[in-house]
Amino acid sequence: MKELVRPSRLASGARVAVVAPSGPVAEERLQAGLDLLRSWDLDPVAAPHVLDRHPALPHLAGADADRAADLQRAWCDPGVDAVLCARGGYGAQRVVDLLDWDAMRAAGPKVFVGFSDSTALHEAFALRLGLVTLYGPVAAGIDFIKNARAQDHLKATLFAPETVRVVGAAGSALVAGRARGVTLGGCLTLLATGYGTPHTRAGARGGLLLIEDVAEPPYSVDRALTQLLRTGWLDGVAGVALGSWDRCGPYEELRPVLADRLGGLGVPVVEDLGFGHCEGALTVPFGVSAVLDADEGTLALDAPALR
Repeated sequence: MKELVRPSRLASGARVAVVAPSGPVAEERLQAGLDLLRSWDLDPVAAPHVLDRHPALPHLAGADADRAADLQRAWCDPGVDAVLCARGGYGAQRVVDLLDWDAMRAAGPKVFVGFSDSTALHEAFALRLGLVTLYGPVAAGIDFIKNARAQDHLKATLFAPETVRVVGAAGSALVAGRARGVTLGGCLTLLATGYGTPHTRAGARGGLLLIEDVAEPPYSVDRALTQLLRTGWLDGVAGVALGSWDRCGPYEELRPVLADRLGGLGVPVVEDLGFGHCEGALTVPFGVSAVLDADEGTLALDAPALR
């Protein structure tokens, strides 16, 4: 697995577009997120349809075509330096096939931030644009609005990425060892359901896989990991880092599932690296070369996530 192109870091006054490719967004949370971005001396602009609601499907932030148009317009706007997702939820898979990837590639690299459901977009950006992306807090998310650690780590990643080249919280080894590879991953369920589609890569060979999930019981996590194992998607993976498993059942019931499904890979596996659906979630880049040290509970990037 090859390293991807790193976009430029942000500077004071940078314009950032906030889009809603997935679930509906609460206006008060959006405004709080925009205010926080302004306090960082950024120039945030909400996309035209960011507060839309789909008339028949309340789990979607507006019509598929409108959500796709917002994302593409923001990405292709030469005055926009970064695109941030407003929230996760569900719906990004319905958007990826509607985007003009040739036009987005021609627009050149810029920063993309999102997590959870935006896993589908992270994979597409890697496959279609060859671009490093950031898996981190969303602009209208409670963690982004309320939690200082989440705010500070994302801000450092955007403005001074050389200061956050070692990522880790209270991680411990599920399987001991060290491994080098290129980071990829996201929400486990989205990776499993994306397999076989035109915008998800064929496998994780040579990669450091960073995965997490939310509100999936242990048997569902088992099912998704088994799907990736049976398809061969995990063949040749260099190492695995686990994030949060919020509302995935008692961890003492989930941990044996993770050990059973991942322990046979013969690669280092670290628990609780501090990213995902957790309080104070850290921002992790996808597409950069790094060393995973399961014994130390750290992910050390070979170079800053952004140039």
